[in-house]
Amino acid sequence: MTLSETDKKWDLIVIGGGITGAGVFREAVRIGLKVLLVEQNDFSWGTSSRSSKMVHGGLRYLKEGRFLLTRTSVHERERLLKESPGLIEPLEILVPVYSDHGPGKQALSLGLSIYGLMAHEKQHTYYEPKAFTAMVPGVKEDKLVGGFSFYDAQVDDARLVLRLINEAVLAGGTALNYTQVREILRDSRGSVYGIHLDDVETGESAEFQTETVINATGSWAEKLHPSPKEGLHLRPLRGSHIILAQEALPLTKAISFIHPEDNRPIFATPWEGGVLIGTTDVDHGRDLSLEPYISDPEFAYLLEGLEAYFPSLSISEDQCLSTLAGVRPVLSEGKLAPSKESRESVVWTDKGLVTVTGGKLTTFRKMAFDTLKAAKPFLPSSINTVVSQAVFTKVPVNLSEDDMVPKEVWRRLYGRYGLVATDIVKDSDAKEWETIPGTNTIWAEIRYAAKHENIRHLSDLLLRRVRIGILTPEGGKMHMDRIEALCRPVLSWDDRKWSHEKTAYEALWKSAHRIPRR
Repeated sequence: MTLSETDKKWDLIVIGGGITGAGVFREAVRIGLKVLLVEQNDFSWGTSSRSSKMVHGGLRYLKEGRFLLTRTSVHERERLLKESPGLIEPLEILVPVYSDHGPGKQALSLGLSIYGLMAHEKQHTYYEPKAFTAMVPGVKEDKLVGGFSFYDAQVDDARLVLRLINEAVLAGGTALNYTQVREILRDSRGSVYGIHLDDVETGESAEFQTETVINATGSWAEKLHPSPKEGLHLRPLRGSHIILAQEALPLTKAISFIHPEDNRPIFATPWEGGVLIGTTDVDHGRDLSLEPYISDPEFAYLLEGLEAYFPSLSISEDQCLSTLAGVRPVLSEGKLAPSKESRESVVWTDKGLVTVTGGKLTTFRKMAFDTLKAAKPFLPSSINTVVSQAVFTKVPVNLSEDDMVPKEVWRRLYGRYGLVATDIVKDSDAKEWETIPGTNTIWAEIRYAAKHENIRHLSDLLLRRVRIGILTPEGGKMHMDRIEALCRPVLSWDDRKWSHEKTAYEALWKSAHRIPRR
């Protein structure tokens, strides 16, 4: 849909197509508002496709005394696990206990007990050294006194964003990617009456009427709405990751360990067929409009952490599939180290412009409710902003609709795509239900996404709709011919466009997902 084809009058316009904007969009449509969502890049282009893929309660926040944040996060995690099978799944995490460094057995046991109480059930177990090392091949045994396991949850963050957006669109909302705000329009009293938008690629421009605008642009938020609190500003912090093939680090469960350099927790997590290692926490001093990428020191830091805890595996840069870096929108008064900054969210209002920023992926729905509550004075008076429905449309309990499609494939598709999962299967054959080597993605997902999910560039498809670009060598180069064959019938790209897209994608991958040499 182009700007000229889009309606010009809206109850609400949401700026930002990450997890926060997508959450607000979904809930605003649900309560009956006419809503337009716009994103200056691709949906989930920013932090929301570059996280550590965890829906967690924030165990480390207990140590910092942030009990309310942890309790809220645990509650949201449990709700999402119940409501989103196939998209948000339980994740068992192992924590080794060593006699010479890191938290001891008693401290960890206390923290995990409180964590379990918040979830209303005991969710941790202690293992003696022999039993623990049997679960984590290659882990350092010197001075190991045992270890714990506990549970959090895991997600494909980009697919979470896309399912929220897609379900809101099916319910009547409109979402446009590659659409940038030129100006928020205000009347003589300073009240919002509209917004001027540009298509960043075609140059098309148009004005839209609305009395309410939600600014959910993450690290960009202060460009539209400066902080009203003196001394409190957004501090963009970069979190970077390494992705390994499972053969390099054969984990079946996640492991959390304390980095020997700075005593920060690092995770190694099986994810979508690979293993995700992260994360760092450093100031991001680069231009926010450019693709973030891992720095050489961050890369060395993560590999050093792996070498310290898995010395016998000799993990090196040669075993890395890709890297992934995202920028967190963290509110700061500039006094703390990056990893000590609060992950709390804030909501600011200014005569029809409501800004929401900060926060964490797990609590996206609470942030949406808080934002809509703050926006209520500017919305139609008949709107009730409090709802108690499940976040997603319920999918069938019986997953064996087609005996030819394995139950685990149905679970995955329903989780990631909702009720349209049946369309993916109907529009494919048995060969396309096979997984792409090194990933959990099935071939049929590629054509569906290309046909139905607002693809403008090859990077949209391979880095966010599916994750081949970060889970297979060289961004999926070996699969490019088959990808093109699947997508040509549904994308209106000629030979010149395909050639340009492949060249641009390769250059992007080499800059944003590069594997540094130490």
